[in-house]
Amino acid sequence: MEINAVFEGGGVKGISLAGAVQASEEAGVTFKRVAGTSSGSIVASLLAAGYSGEEMSRIIQGTSFRSFLKRSPFFNTKLIGPALRVMLKKGLYSGEALESWIRGILRQRGIVSFRDLPPGKLSIIASDITDGRLVVLPEGLEEYGINPDNFEVAKAVRISCSIPYFFDPVILRRSGKAAEGKSFAEQFVYMVDGGLLSNFPMWLFEEKEPGVQGAVKVPVVGYQMVGRTAPQANRITGPFSMLQALVGTMLSAHDERYIEQEKFVRTVKIPTLGIGTVQFELTPEESTSLYNSGYHAGKEFFQKWRPGRFEKLLIINKKASSHF
Repeated sequence: MEINAVFEGGGVKGISLAGAVQASEEAGVTFKRVAGTSSGSIVASLLAAGYSGEEMSRIIQGTSFRSFLKRSPFFNTKLIGPALRVMLKKGLYSGEALESWIRGILRQRGIVSFRDLPPGKLSIIASDITDGRLVVLPEGLEEYGINPDNFEVAKAVRISCSIPYFFDPVILRRSGKAAEGKSFAEQFVYMVDGGLLSNFPMWLFEEKEPGVQGAVKVPVVGYQMVGRTAPQANRITGPFSMLQALVGTMLSAHDERYIEQEKFVRTVKIPTLGIGTVQFELTPEESTSLYNSGYHAGKEFFQKWRPGRFEKLLIINKKASSHF
């Protein structure tokens, strides 16, 4: 069974997505096109590069996410260090370590730029906070005068994972006609986490068969992480610990987003066991539990789901209810 898959963002909770992918493959699912936001973009890019769910499990569970929180020793100076870094770099941590990590993994499969992937295979969601709009990478880069084919996949993943103020934004420069008539400063745009504008872009693959009313080319299945994080007090000692608490709270709010009933019936709902989006210091047991949660959710979903079956029932129910 071939599907187009959309993976929600959720920080370190994205480990659970790899488990759901493995369960999907065991159910006979193959992935035609994939899309993701934030940590969902990591899973989507690995799938596009040809990694299986089992291989993803070994990669992700063998990675210390704490290692992504890098900054120079100077910026670790108490109080003034983090404040100065945000003023200069616009983030508490650099995203370079994450970009380097995903770059190395993709290159093992010969993937560097989007040119190395089939056209339309991978879509990554980003937020342009300069122009205030959502951008779908790589095709959206054309509006900035950037050749989508030459853009590095690892850079796109880093952009989508750049949690505001937590990681540095990625700065792109407009080129060609996109830069005409703009001052030097106006030529630069700041790109951050796609979850800021669309954390679960189920709309991406809603393509209709020409001439067939309501028919979908390939079934679209979403992979969403659900379950409220256990309430945890944030220790606020100054403006930057408060900023960190604000960002964490904002991202957690995505976890309980409402999705339409039509999308709900084709969404793998993965319990996240109370683990937080920016809880980078996971124990091996927590990492394994997240993966298993995704695996069991994916297995249960594909035991019951058949393309179009539940969607047709919803249409019938809607028509029936409209008569009352």
